[in-house]
Amino acid sequence: MTSSRRWFLAALAVSAVKAESVQKPGLQLPPSASFHQAEVKEIFVTSYQAYQTYAWGHDDLLPVSESYFDGRNGWGASIADAMGTMWIMGLTDWFEQAVNHTANTDFAISHTSDTVSLFETTIRYVGGFLSAYELSGEKYPILVEKAQDLADQMAYAWVGDQSIPYGYIDFSSQQPTLDTSNIAEAGTLTMEWNRLSQYTGNSTYQTLAEKSVQHMIHMSTPLPGMPAQGINPKTGGSVGGYVTWGGGSDSYFEYLIKYARLTNTDDNSYADAWLTAADTSVKKLLRFSTVDNWLYLADYDDDKKIRHVGSHLACFYGGNWILGGKLTNNATLVQIGLQLTDACWNTYASTATGIGPEDFAYISSDGNYTGGTPPNQEQLDFYHEHGFYITAPDYFLRPEVLESNFYAWRATGDPKYFNNAISATVNFKKYLTTTVAYAGIYDVDNVDSDKIDDMESFWFAEPLKYLYLTFDDPNHISLDEYVFNTECHPFKAPPAKTNYGSDGGPRPVPSQPFSPESAPLPAVSPIPALLHSS
Repeated sequence: MTSSRRWFLAALAVSAVKAESVQKPGLQLPPSASFHQAEVKEIFVTSYQAYQTYAWGHDDLLPVSESYFDGRNGWGASIADAMGTMWIMGLTDWFEQAVNHTANTDFAISHTSDTVSLFETTIRYVGGFLSAYELSGEKYPILVEKAQDLADQMAYAWVGDQSIPYGYIDFSSQQPTLDTSNIAEAGTLTMEWNRLSQYTGNSTYQTLAEKSVQHMIHMSTPLPGMPAQGINPKTGGSVGGYVTWGGGSDSYFEYLIKYARLTNTDDNSYADAWLTAADTSVKKLLRFSTVDNWLYLADYDDDKKIRHVGSHLACFYGGNWILGGKLTNNATLVQIGLQLTDACWNTYASTATGIGPEDFAYISSDGNYTGGTPPNQEQLDFYHEHGFYITAPDYFLRPEVLESNFYAWRATGDPKYFNNAISATVNFKKYLTTTVAYAGIYDVDNVDSDKIDDMESFWFAEPLKYLYLTFDDPNHISLDEYVFNTECHPFKAPPAKTNYGSDGGPRPVPSQPFSPESAPLPAVSPIPALLHSS
């Protein structure tokens, strides 16, 4: 046994006294659970069989044109993202086929002319391989080797003594693209790179990832504990002053509390930073809709104005607050997380298809400012009926609403969350099916909407896994034993500590004034296949 392996086993044994459990003790499944779980597995099997037939070895299936697209460097992103779900569903033959593909793929070079995204490659490939390695009982060390091949190349994103990495790297020249980045790209590496260090015995990966987050934790911010979305890797300074729990910032905040839980680190700065962001959000960003009193987290823009906007991407925050509230023994944050989850589910329940939109907005007691055009009459009519209105009606197979719903179900056992998952499964089968698989739709409020010709790899990793686990034995992949990365790849965690964060509450905020830079920012969570087709 290697020294790194002994260290990892010792870490799992640390802390005999547990915090309040994340999951409701004694949670029981309704009798119908096995039926609905089988439905989700059928969706996965149908989707993956189509991928094998029309897109094997490529990144995405194009489920309308029955072809493929390589938007993640042509290494087979759907295979990497599907592996953990296969294992959880008992699809071991497909899992071994996926391992064999991975073993025979050269990850030291891109198979397309594209540069390599540090963020996307970490959460999908590195996270997918390492989680699959764990789930399968560490029987396939080639998965660690391939994750290391990728990380060794991506380490070139850090230039000199800079703390913040660039977002994209040319693997052939080992040179990064010298552009601005965002805090999600730079701050969503710690879980995967920490685990890679544990399995390889090379602490460099963990050191690089932690260095980036520590820089952001201690930088000056527009709001206490909440860095601006944009960041300049060269200077380490903020680009603009936009604050959001949505895309471009989302998983930075998500990983603060998750990293504290995954590692049980004695460094309280991660949990303290998350608590400070949550505390600031309660004081500055929480807004209730004037119709039906739905609770949202607003954005805060460069002009220090509140933007009354929401997004599918941001709807992860309900689950994150439930988790963080449980780990920090803060019942108020748990309740806010449940309210945020309910508001996001309302964006599903209110549309003609029962599926939620990409972007939405709302009106609160302080107005309806969004930074864009005011709502038109049709949007106002929709708002007065539902407590939000749609600003981007697409559905790209995203998981965040189902993610928060999963946390809410496991934490409370409230049947409404179980029933929400049933509704999503039914509506996915009704409105997302193509001749061979499943596809997103351009308009969630139109039952005859055209389909989006792309089945992103995260379809296999996230929405289908969250649904499957909602219908699964709560002791299987328990939230008290596993921490999910932002791509829904679970990592085994040590027993929980009694509490996360300092006893004194939110951390002190930096005293230096906030002085942002001005520069263009990268696109937030683009869908490569759609960019290619436009």
